[in-house]
Amino acid sequence: MTEAYNFLAAWQLFPERGSYEHGTRPKSGIYRIAFNNTQKEILITMNWVTLEDHAFSSEYALVADGEEHSFTDPEIADSVLASFPDSTHFQVVFHKSGSVALEVAHEITPQGYLKVTQRFTQPEGEVRTNVEFYHKQLSVLPYSASVSGALIRPNEEGMIRHHALTAMEEQTNMQLTQIRQQIELLAIQAKEIQQRKELSMIIYDAKLSFNPVIGQTYYLYQKDDGAHLVSMVSPAEWGAKIPFKAFVAAVKLLADHTWKEV
Repeated sequence: MTEAYNFLAAWQLFPERGSYEHGTRPKSGIYRIAFNNTQKEILITMNWVTLEDHAFSSEYALVADGEEHSFTDPEIADSVLASFPDSTHFQVVFHKSGSVALEVAHEITPQGYLKVTQRFTQPEGEVRTNVEFYHKQLSVLPYSASVSGALIRPNEEGMIRHHALTAMEEQTNMQLTQIRQQIELLAIQAKEIQQRKELSMIIYDAKLSFNPVIGQTYYLYQKDDGAHLVSMVSPAEWGAKIPFKAFVAAVKLLADHTWKEV
């Protein structure tokens, strides 16, 4: 199947370049296309991670001879038809209950990227389209990366290198994700501290006629002249109308002597 050679690789997702009408945008993903020479099948494996860091995977096999074959997962489709019109296009059509449920068009772009267009047909007949772009990962292949290229046969040293590179990439991606999450958490914590600082500056500049207790809730008001006042009386306890210009917030004194809005 010389038409398939350009597609046989592990492809890494460009999440920011895709467009999604069905489902949610993934944060990362790997799309693998391989050929099982024994069964004469195309093997497709997908692994992706959502923005919420939930990991998913999917795998299925196809006979890409342009004829319709039964599909192994009846929940997805009853049958599937796969073909390579040429060396840069790979088409897969899933049928369910006599209708097209999903069309997946693969295209090798002039820049060498893999463009995957998925068209989902909803039960009510509406079609939603996802478009994804991938770049080829480093790999050691038992075939040429292009139709006109020389045949490459993997040796033991090359396969060891390939497995090491794959493990390195997975580990560094995981570590970078953890660092990014830590940075995001630190940014949130820094913002909360800044907000507490700004609120504390207002309160320590306000009129305070009692000694506040750590952990107790008090009430910050703004007076008609723009100055602030801290009171133990809540807005509800004043009755129909509070005797100040505005109620600002319920606040609590923390152990580090900063104030937090409740």
